Amino acid sequence: MHFVLPMTTLWWREMVRFVRQRSRLVGACAQPLLFWILLGAGFSASFRLPGTPEGVSYAEYSYPGIIALVLLFTAVFATISTVEDRRQGFLQAVLVAPVPRASIVLGQALGGTSLAVLQGMLFLPLAPAAGIPLTVPSVLATVAVMGLVAFALTSLGLVIAWRMESIQGFHAIMNLILIPIWLLSGAFFPAAGVPAWLGWAMTLDPLTYGVAALRRCLYLQQPTFVGEAPPLVLSLVLTVIFGAAAFVAAAGAARRSTT
Repeated sequence: MHFVLPMTTLWWREMVRFVRQRSRLVGACAQPLLFWILLGAGFSASFRLPGTPEGVSYAEYSYPGIIALVLLFTAVFATISTVEDRRQGFLQAVLVAPVPRASIVLGQALGGTSLAVLQGMLFLPLAPAAGIPLTVPSVLATVAVMGLVAFALTSLGLVIAWRMESIQGFHAIMNLILIPIWLLSGAFFPAAGVPAWLGWAMTLDPLTYGVAALRRCLYLQQPTFVGEAPPLVLSLVLTVIFGAAAFVAAAGAARRSTT
């Protein structure tokens, strides 16, 4: 209870805060949806994607990446509350409590993860519009991978948020880090045909394997439509490692903030 109670309290606080700030739902879902519609319509007639099966449109290819973008935006909106809590004094009150710092960070991370998965699930029914048929196994597998990716991104956001003193600085650092790792994840363009240095950057990008896992789970019944992507087991293992490493770093940042 010494660990679980503060964790569940902070998780529930994130849920209540989201209900009271429903504009976050619009911000996290509407912008990726707009990107997907405009990019899918604009690039579909102009680009032939190398490394993808014949007949796959740009809207279909980019759909898993747009789900990752929904998770990323939700992580940004969820972790920005850490900076707000510091400015309002709530975070200082939490830090003086005799509870493990890891439980505080885990409560924040699970709150952001829950919100990200819920918003990703709202976007999931649009898969047939992209040409991706949904089945019960593919939906369950995709939702599970959403949870892993969302936890990793939220934990990464907390690493930054625990070090920031202003919302402006937080946004600047988040845009400098999170948007590039999304662009390099294979969400926007495939790794096939890119220059060697860019291919290495995409290989080293941890989000590459989260997007690949989402792609393979969406095509769970049709693996030939995935194209060139890392194997599912490797992608899951590296995504779990990414999330665990980001959480450990966030817990360490919280301990340093306390001292």
